[in-house]
Amino acid sequence: MPRFPGGPTPDPAGSHHERRIRSFQPRRSRVTTSQGDALLRLWPQWGLDIDGLHTLDLAELFGDEQGPRPGLPVVLEIGFGMGEATAKMAAADPDTGILAVDVHTPGQGNLLGLAERAGLTNVRVANGDAIILLREMLPAESLDGLRVYFPDPWPKARHHKRRLIQPEFLTLAAPSLKPGAILHCATDWEEYAEQMLEVLTAHPDFENTRPDGGYAPRPDFRPRTRFEGQGLDKGHVVHDLLFRRVPGEAAPAQD
Repeated sequence: MPRFPGGPTPDPAGSHHERRIRSFQPRRSRVTTSQGDALLRLWPQWGLDIDGLHTLDLAELFGDEQGPRPGLPVVLEIGFGMGEATAKMAAADPDTGILAVDVHTPGQGNLLGLAERAGLTNVRVANGDAIILLREMLPAESLDGLRVYFPDPWPKARHHKRRLIQPEFLTLAAPSLKPGAILHCATDWEEYAEQMLEVLTAHPDFENTRPDGGYAPRPDFRPRTRFEGQGLDKGHVVHDLLFRRVPGEAAPAQD
């Protein structure tokens, strides 16, 4: 019996789908009563499992009682934690859809609840592996932006290959981004920030929005999260990187 009937499915693409190194690590924590209620009530309307079996129609996905919303700009956010920053960004920019991806069930329920309480209609929550979403479920040039905030730094050297921001990931993500779309990364892990800057600068499908080729100031639209505040209290330095998808045909996606 599913834990939340009609809600997010464990391993929606199926463990048989492929064997590869995962860039995320599912966390186990308790789902509160309010989070569980939000999952049960709102998932059928605002949630989707990343099953790798069909291509998403984003106008339909973000449709409302008036029908599909063609032309709505859509930004993909990979890893949203408990969803507080995502909800704030959605509220501040109601004319942009946010497709928020995570595997953390309490966070999924929390974001759905936050969206409902704030009366947001521009948030959709996706459950599963963002790699499969990008590779198999998003049309070409369908995204107006991609956000990766505070991804797992995998600090041990032997785990660096699990870090999300790698050349292969950028090559995979580029075809789904419209020319001019912004890839926005943020991290408080200094060594990972340096790797991000190096990898992004070297990739032919992206260019730094900073003329000096360095890090960007935190833009006003990215709220400071509780997690970020904890890092700042510990003396961590947060780096933002804003890179633009350059026009032209991207290299073929890697398997």
